[in-house]
Amino acid sequence: MTTDTQQTPDVPVEAYLRRIGATRPERPDAGALRDLHVRHLKAVPFENLSIHLGEDIVLEEKLLLDKVVGARRGGFCYEINGTFAALLRAVGFRVTLLQARVFGEGGRLGVPYDHMALLVETEPEGQSGEEGRWLADVGFGEHGHFPLALDERGDQADPAGTFRVVETEGGDLDVLRNGKPQYRLETRPRVLADFTVGAWYHRTSPDSHFPRSLVCTRLTDEGRVTLSGHKLVTHVHGERTERMLDGDEEVRAAYRDLFGIGLAELPPLPPARKA
Repeated sequence: MTTDTQQTPDVPVEAYLRRIGATRPERPDAGALRDLHVRHLKAVPFENLSIHLGEDIVLEEKLLLDKVVGARRGGFCYEINGTFAALLRAVGFRVTLLQARVFGEGGRLGVPYDHMALLVETEPEGQSGEEGRWLADVGFGEHGHFPLALDERGDQADPAGTFRVVETEGGDLDVLRNGKPQYRLETRPRVLADFTVGAWYHRTSPDSHFPRSLVCTRLTDEGRVTLSGHKLVTHVHGERTERMLDGDEEVRAAYRDLFGIGLAELPPLPPARKA
């Protein structure tokens, strides 16, 4: 398969690795990919704050790295999968950007370029190992902790559930979690600029859920923590707790202490949905 071999000489590799609590891998193999993947999920939140703060979202690698590494922010799929791809390339992995359409209510598929995921090719582990092709995705909110073997068609166990990659009649791949389709993946290679239309749609369309909701979430050692507006939800060893934060200062402290995001201005709460 042709891969996106874009060179990334300006990636601040050491700063990025510090951002996610990782060290530079000795080899670009599957074990290194798994380690970087789960560390990224625990350090870099999936969040859509820029949409509500009126910040530009420009799909240019330097600007995305400035946000995720320099400003220690997160982002939605195009931003954090885009920067993760840059890091992986910079430490020796071969990476291809793939577009996907997310399954919504009633099994309806979203718009083209609805989501970005990554095909990552790894070197063999050990003399008897084989090269691997992995589906990496650190930008789908609550999803798998580890990459999926892209060419495996059986069940794949993950702390987040049981995943399966299924071929469709049209030649695409459906990614299922616990038997429920998550998104439909097209395997044709793409480049970052291709996703501009998807990012614009999710920033501006009333049919997108992102302008209608605030979310900031990340994986933790014990489970997950999510802040949605003033509602804080934590999952610890399978137990869910929910509480409403008391005022702007407590919300600002939650962004800072739980997600490492310092905000001079809080994003406004989206208008309540009509019944």
